[in-house]
Amino acid sequence: MLDAAQRAEAADLLWAAQRDRSPVSPLTDSYPGIDVVDAYEIQLANIRRQLADGATVRGHKVGLSSEAMQQMMGVDEPDYGHLLSGMVLSEDVPVETGDYCYPRVEVEVGFLLGATLPGEGCTTADVLAATEYVVPSIELIDSRIKDWRIGLPDTVADNASSAGVVLGAARVRPSDLDLADIPAVLHRRGQEAARGNTGAVLGDPTTAVAWLARKVAAFGVRLEAGHLVLPGSCTRAVDVRPGDDFHAEFGGLGSVSVIFQ
Repeated sequence: MLDAAQRAEAADLLWAAQRDRSPVSPLTDSYPGIDVVDAYEIQLANIRRQLADGATVRGHKVGLSSEAMQQMMGVDEPDYGHLLSGMVLSEDVPVETGDYCYPRVEVEVGFLLGATLPGEGCTTADVLAATEYVVPSIELIDSRIKDWRIGLPDTVADNASSAGVVLGAARVRPSDLDLADIPAVLHRRGQEAARGNTGAVLGDPTTAVAWLARKVAAFGVRLEAGHLVLPGSCTRAVDVRPGDDFHAEFGGLGSVSVIFQ
């Protein structure tokens, strides 16, 4: 457990790393006593800074939602981060690769909420009732930690390695799909780069959204109407290089594309 001064110092390090695109050593090396509670407080400190600078919360994302990632990190539940207004990118505008440290992309089914979710006790039935549409998305992740050498407190403090999201044009009612069995394929420069299925996301991405609603309730946060929720990737993460173009196809849900320059 860190004291208040150490948490503030760690938040400053990550803030400067993102601002200057200059990654820092793992917090787990610099602060051996750091735990997940510390990490969420560090994350929130930097989110508050961005809100004070005029950003708004557009939603949240779930990380570590696959069994393989949880085993790799030695945890038994996911983590989460915030999606802010400046992180919502457009299919029509190329993304500047140099704005990030170590960018990667992941393929996800996004949930667009039409109603605010309950917090404690939120169920998958609540999620389905509150979700207005699901949408194809490519999440852009990044690490302000050198060489992605992250432990769980590192990624949590670093806003769950969040960087951006691109949404496709399609909007589909959740009742029109089997959300636990949507195949997805990611192509880079026309060649297949990754393939997966939404069943990899806690067995059903709806489960991840319900978990998130319950988790953030402990911090006094609600998943609100109008918010976007990313439940976790159904493919492995793929490194980004300048000049890459990515196109993700989802069974029954359409597609989404992004270009990096």
